[in-house]
Amino acid sequence: METHNLAEMYDAPPMSWAEVTARLDQGFNQGPGSQVGEPGRYTTWVSTINADGGPHVNAVGAVWLDGSFYLVTGPETRRGRNLARDPRCALSLTVREFDLVVEGRVTRVLGDELERVAKHYHDDEGWPAEVDESGEAVTAPFNAQSAGPAPWHVFRIDATSAHAVATVEPYGATRWRF
Repeated sequence: METHNLAEMYDAPPMSWAEVTARLDQGFNQGPGSQVGEPGRYTTWVSTINADGGPHVNAVGAVWLDGSFYLVTGPETRRGRNLARDPRCALSLTVREFDLVVEGRVTRVLGDELERVAKHYHDDEGWPAEVDESGEAVTAPFNAQSAGPAPWHVFRIDATSAHAVATVEPYGATRWRF
């Protein structure tokens, strides 16, 4: 991993990727009225690429699990169609300690990994997701209005780079290339 201190001119130390991921491992429930110290609103966004090359940005219910971000979307949504055509994307997230942008490519999640992610959504995130009959998507009694109708595809973001801006002391800004 390559680390570049973006706040060197302010004499700020580079941020630690290990500290960023340790914070993500703690979870980040961002639903309305969520945890004390969090923004209390949905603040995870994914940017995909439209067929004409333009950007498309949506709020998304992403989760961090075992060192990767996962997101769910309907295959017929613009986000789902964009990811199927071009896997490049960026995910941005705000937590109390930092703002984070992760760039990379998505991989559709299937098999045991899909089971594990669905179980995480169900047991740890409070969303009653389960793998559907096809074994290739998830379903639940409800989902975000922008996700389209069930079943939903699950994607893992395989990060190629990330950058963060610390919002608490000692502050700082750092970019990582993986």
